Amino acid sequence: MTNRSSRRVSHLARPAVALIASGALLVGCTSQQSADAPEPDVRATAVEDVAPALAQYDAEQVRELWADDSLSARDRGLVTIAVLVASGQTTDLGFYVNKALDDGVSPAEVSETITHLGFYSGWQNAMAAVDPVAAIFAERGIDESELPAADPDLLNQDEAAEATREAEVQEQYGNVSQGLVDDTDSVVFDDLWLRPGLESRDRSLVTVVALVSTAQADQVPYHLGRAMDNGLTADEVDPLLNHLAYFTGWPKVFTAMPAVTETLESR
Repeated sequence: MTNRSSRRVSHLARPAVALIASGALLVGCTSQQSADAPEPDVRATAVEDVAPALAQYDAEQVRELWADDSLSARDRGLVTIAVLVASGQTTDLGFYVNKALDDGVSPAEVSETITHLGFYSGWQNAMAAVDPVAAIFAERGIDESELPAADPDLLNQDEAAEATREAEVQEQYGNVSQGLVDDTDSVVFDDLWLRPGLESRDRSLVTVVALVSTAQADQVPYHLGRAMDNGLTADEVDPLLNHLAYFTGWPKVFTAMPAVTETLESR
């Protein structure tokens, strides 16, 4: 294990990473959680007026979901933020960021999750999350001192495991897109995954959530296995999938179920 702080991304990639990880979350606030957005109790009344059955499910099943401590409220908050960012659904993002902060997710973890999902769910989905989160940070007096540094000292890396991964990707895809292979190595695995703003277990968790939320089942075995290596337990996978069914939809979760089952059985 060696420290990889000397291995930096290119001069073009670094500003892109820094954009979300630092001040971009604190400026340009044109929040979707504005005065025009209904308050939660008003929204609840509107749901009852439009879809009474949906309101009842929300008041019963979804409320029970949040009360189930087989997955902590803190983890449910981080997971829900990841679902909304990965899916580009920012209307209620501010509400759930507020809840997550109340339940123990730190501003740095919110910030780093958005940065991470820029790579795992697409740049514009991450960018779309900036304004609603900036509004919440402003309301709570959260400033740049509470956010991850754009250019931190990186965590240690398992050199042997990474060398194996790099060789496999190079052999499979180097003749198709060498640029993609190079950035996968230098930007994603030699930089993004080594940023200290999220614990390894949580970085893997939000990655799995993004994959399920965007129906990328082929990528689930590698990243779920990595998540479990990093501390996610089989007992937590059960309530995680149940939570995701409500927030990303039953079909996407069942699309991922064979890959999840394969991973769990292999361990």
